[in-house]
Amino acid sequence: MLLAIDAGNTNVVFAIYEGDQQRGLWRTATDKKRTADEYMVWVTHLMALKGLGPADIDSTIIASVVPGATFNLKRLCKDHFGCDPLVVGQPEVDLGTRALVDRPDEVGADRLVNTVAAAATYQTPLIVIDFGTATTFDVVDRDGNYRGGVIAPGLNLSLEALQMAASKLPRVEIQQPGHVIGTNTVECMQSGVFWGYVGLIEGLVNRIRAEYGEPMTVVATGGLGVLFAKATHVIEHTDGELTLRGLLLIHKRNTAQ
Repeated sequence: MLLAIDAGNTNVVFAIYEGDQQRGLWRTATDKKRTADEYMVWVTHLMALKGLGPADIDSTIIASVVPGATFNLKRLCKDHFGCDPLVVGQPEVDLGTRALVDRPDEVGADRLVNTVAAAATYQTPLIVIDFGTATTFDVVDRDGNYRGGVIAPGLNLSLEALQMAASKLPRVEIQQPGHVIGTNTVECMQSGVFWGYVGLIEGLVNRIRAEYGEPMTVVATGGLGVLFAKATHVIEHTDGELTLRGLLLIHKRNTAQ
């Protein structure tokens, strides 16, 4: 079985695959101070609820955009699961895609993994929108290569900044308002955050398509992808497990006999 680990700025996601079948999926808050032993106690308890144990794992793969967490995740794989993990971004790991940008080494592992999964699943060229701590718009060309993109502040990050800067504004839930014009503070904030973000999505997708000069498929991933896909026609597909599927594909590519 494969243990796939996706370490993002907000959460670390653990998934176990037996072949193509997902046997377990869990997430924990990203904490650069969490040790390999602490990860082990947490994840093995959850694995046991699925009837799984450390001995079932025979390979591991990691994609991380948090360098401070990567060391302990690698130690987790080596010390507790007995596996040297494949780590996305290391020279020996063949992704099957190229980053055709000015500085390929600066491209986040998650963006490359999403590129691999999206190109294998949807018609290229593509725009992949990932709703995470930051919201990223990634361009995948006809050959499945990463060609650049856009990084915007994530929705939760924007909302937190608004609440911190304006002391009288309350915390509000992210949801689609019934109308644009709010008649109280909460409705006004929800409208500004939600419909403002829809405007960001539609504006950037249209500008990317116009600059690229070809029809492009648009795929959304990340926790808020489904919410915004319901509010705009520019998002054609939602895929909540795009990154994990990309890790599975990369593992297969690097372990094929």
